[in-house]
Amino acid sequence: MGTRKIDAYVLVSWVLQFYMVIQSPFCVATDTISQSKELSVGDTLTSAGQVFELGFFSPGISGKRYIGIWYKQIPVRKVVWVANREKPLAASDTTYALKIGVDGNLRLVDGNKTIFWSTNVSTPSNNSVAVLLGEGNFVLRDNVSGDSLWESFHHPCDTLLPSMMIGMNSRTGEKLFMSSWKAEDDPFPGIFVAGISLEKPPQAFIQKSSIPYWRSGPWNGLRFVGMPNSKGAYLYGYNFVPQDIQYYFTFTLLNASYVRIITLTPNGALQFVEWNEGMKNWNTIYDALVSACDVYGACGPFGVCNKNESPICRCLKGFEPKSYKEWGIGNWTSGCVRRTELLCDKRIGNLSSGSGKIDGFWKFRGIKLPDHSIYVPLDDLAQCKLWCLKNCSCLAYAYINGIGCTIWAADLFDIQEFSPGGEDLFLRLANSELGKVGERVKLIISVSVISGITFLGAITYGLCRWKANRRGKRNNRHHPFRFSDIFSPTSVTERGNLMKTGIKQNPSELPMFDHQILASATNNFNTNNKLGEGGFGPVFKGELEEGQEIAVKKLSRRSGQGMEEFKNEIILISKLQHKNLVRLMGCCAEGEELMIVYEYMPNRSLDTLLFDSTRSARLNWAQRFNIIQGTARGLLYLHRDSCLKIIHRDLKVSNILLDKGMNPKISDFGLARIFQGPQELANTHRVVGTFGYMAPEYAIGGIYSEKSDVFSFGVLVLETVSRKKNTSFQNHVKHLSLLGYAWELWNEGRGLDLMDQELANSFSLSEVMRCIHVGLLCVQDHAADRPTMSDIVLMLSSEIDGPQPKQPTFTFQNLLHNSQSNKTSSVNVVTVSTINGR
Repeated sequence: MGTRKIDAYVLVSWVLQFYMVIQSPFCVATDTISQSKELSVGDTLTSAGQVFELGFFSPGISGKRYIGIWYKQIPVRKVVWVANREKPLAASDTTYALKIGVDGNLRLVDGNKTIFWSTNVSTPSNNSVAVLLGEGNFVLRDNVSGDSLWESFHHPCDTLLPSMMIGMNSRTGEKLFMSSWKAEDDPFPGIFVAGISLEKPPQAFIQKSSIPYWRSGPWNGLRFVGMPNSKGAYLYGYNFVPQDIQYYFTFTLLNASYVRIITLTPNGALQFVEWNEGMKNWNTIYDALVSACDVYGACGPFGVCNKNESPICRCLKGFEPKSYKEWGIGNWTSGCVRRTELLCDKRIGNLSSGSGKIDGFWKFRGIKLPDHSIYVPLDDLAQCKLWCLKNCSCLAYAYINGIGCTIWAADLFDIQEFSPGGEDLFLRLANSELGKVGERVKLIISVSVISGITFLGAITYGLCRWKANRRGKRNNRHHPFRFSDIFSPTSVTERGNLMKTGIKQNPSELPMFDHQILASATNNFNTNNKLGEGGFGPVFKGELEEGQEIAVKKLSRRSGQGMEEFKNEIILISKLQHKNLVRLMGCCAEGEELMIVYEYMPNRSLDTLLFDSTRSARLNWAQRFNIIQGTARGLLYLHRDSCLKIIHRDLKVSNILLDKGMNPKISDFGLARIFQGPQELANTHRVVGTFGYMAPEYAIGGIYSEKSDVFSFGVLVLETVSRKKNTSFQNHVKHLSLLGYAWELWNEGRGLDLMDQELANSFSLSEVMRCIHVGLLCVQDHAADRPTMSDIVLMLSSEIDGPQPKQPTFTFQNLLHNSQSNKTSSVNVVTVSTINGR
C-alpha cells in the first residue's frame, strides 16, 4: 500500500514537471536582461506587444552565430539589427551568453568569459538593465535613474525601422548611417553606406567604398525631389526631425498593421520593403536604384541620362561629348563640354554694351536636378532668373517647390530625365545656341532688367527723400504714418502740415516711431529683453518714457519675409479692432530697419506655456477653454464680422498671445490675405505657413479659403487639450501625427485619453469632449466637411451635437490601400510654386 502511494506521488511529480516544461516559454518570456538574468543560446527576448524578438541566430549555412533582432510573428525571418556583425561566433559552441557585466555594460561572452562584443559606454553604476522595446529598439538603461545609456537605434545596420533616425551631427561628428551586409548570409559591414548629407536642404545618399553611388535630390518639405515615383510624406510619414544642429530623417507608419522597413541591400540598392501577409513574403514597394541611370554621374558632367533611350546618355543642349571615342564604346563618364563660349566668359558682366548678344537660358523639363546646388534666398522664379543672369558664375538655376531659388556654379553632374515627374532646370547658353528663342529671351530679359532697375531706382530715390525729410523731425517721438509714405517723398511734410491745421487723420493711419526711441525702449535691443523669434524676426520687450510697455517685432535680415509682409501686417491689423486680436501701436521704417510695435503681452505666446513642462501647470482647464473660445471668436471676426474678410494663413499656438488675464489675442498678420466680395476660394503660387498646421488642399495645391484657417484652428484645439505638438508627435509609433492619434481615440470611445493628464483635477468632461469633437471636425480632409467659424463658436458655447468627424487623410487606411493598387497615380503631388515652412 505504501509503495503505491509513493508511485502515485512520483507520477504526480512527473506530470507537474512536464507541465512546467511545456508552459515555461510562456512563463519566462521577457524583454529584459539584468544582473541576475542573462540570455543564453536558445533563449530569446520578446518585446512588448510580441512584435520583435532578440536572440542568437545563424544566417544561411554560414556556420556562424550572431546576436540579432527580427520580427517575431513573421515566418520568413528578416533580421533588422545585428550586434556582433564584425566578430561572429562559432555555431558549434553553445556556451555563449549576453549579460550585464560588472561595469554595467552589455557583454557577449563565451564560457571562458572572453568578450566578443560590448556596448562599451560609460555607466554611472553597474546597476543596469537591457530592454527590447516595442518599436524594436534594444536599450541599455541605468536601473536607478532610468536614463538611456546606449541604444541599438543609434547603431544602425542595414535596416531603418519606423521611428529610427539616420543623419549626421556636424558638431559632435555622430553618424547614424546605414551599412549594407557583405552578402545575403554575411552581416559583416559591406561596401555600401547610406545616410543624409549635411547640406541645406539635405538629401539622402549612398556611397560605395566612400565614393558617391546614388543620391535622392534635396528634400522639399514633403519628399525628395530626385525620387519622383516615391510617395510623399503625407502618405508614408517621411519626415526630418531637428536635433541639436542637424536634421535626421525618419518615417512613421500610418497603420500599425503594416510592416514596412527601408533596407540597404548588399548590392547597394535602397529598398522600401513591406511584409505581404496574404502572399507570406517580403515585397519591394520601391527601389531607389532600378537602372544604370540611377547610379551617380552615369553620364558625366553636363550629360543627361534617360533609361528609356538607347544609348541612355546624351549631352545637354549646347554641349557635345568630351571624347567621341569613349562615348562610341558606351563609356560616358567623361561627360560633355560646351560648344559655344558664353558671353560671360568673354566680358566682365553680360549686360555690358558692345558687340555680342547676351546669354540666355534654355528650359529642360522633368529632370533630376544636378548635384552641388547652392540655395539663394529669393522670393520667386523671376528674381532667381535675374540673379543668375547678372552673375557670370551661375551656370543654371531652378525654382524648387518648398525650397526656392537654387543655382549651380560648378559642372552640372548627375542629371537624369524622368517621365513623368522631375523638376525644371534653366541652363545658361550662349545666344547663338538659343536660335530664334534667344531673341525673345533677350527682349524679355532686357525689359525685365530695365524695369527692375527703374523700379529699384524709384524706391531708392523715394526712401532717400523720405529719410531726408525725417531728419528735421528727430525731436518728435512719432508722427502719423501710412505705408505709402515710403514711396512718397513729400507726404510726411504734407501730413505734418495737415496736423497743424487740425485736420483729423484717417483712422487707418498709425504712429511712426523713431528708431532711436525704440532702441532706447529696448535697451538697444538687448538680448535680455528678447521675448522670442518667429518667421519675421526677433521680438523685444520695451518700455517707453511714460512707462508704457511695448513689444517690438524687428525684421531680421536672415528672414524670408520683408517689405511685403511688413506692409501687409500694418495695413491689415490697423483696420481690425477686436478684443481677441493683438493691438498694433505703431511702426518704424528707417533705412533697412523695419519694425512693428504692439501692445505688450505679459504672458507671451501660448506655446511658451503649453509646451513647457515647468510652466504648463499655470494653464488650468478653465484658462485653456477660454483661450480656445477667444481664438474662435477672433477668427470669426476676421472671416465674417470685420470690415474686411481676412484669411490669416498662419494660425498656430505660437501666434496666440496671452494678456495679463490669460485672454488670447491672435497675432502675426504678415501672411494674411484679404478676400474680395463673395469669393470663397483663392489660389497662390507661394504657399507660406507652418507645416503641421496647413490644410492639405493648401499645402499640396496652394488653394486657401476660410476653411484653411479652420483646419489650423482644429490643430490648435487638439494641441491645447493634449499638450502635444502635431509637428513633433512621436509618442505613438503607429501614428504619423497627433490628428491620427486623436481620431483613433475618439473612434474607440476613448477621447478623454487625449486630455493632458495635468488637467485631471480641473477639467470639465463635457467641455473637453466638446473641444476634441470640434477639433476633429476642423481637421477633416475635405474643406467642405469642415464647419465654419460661426458653427464652431456655437458648438463651443452650447451643447449642440455636431456631425461625427471623418478620419483625417493622414491616417486613412483606404488611401494606403488604393495607392498600392494604382501604381500609376501619384497621391498628394505638390503643384505649387514654393512652400515656405516656418
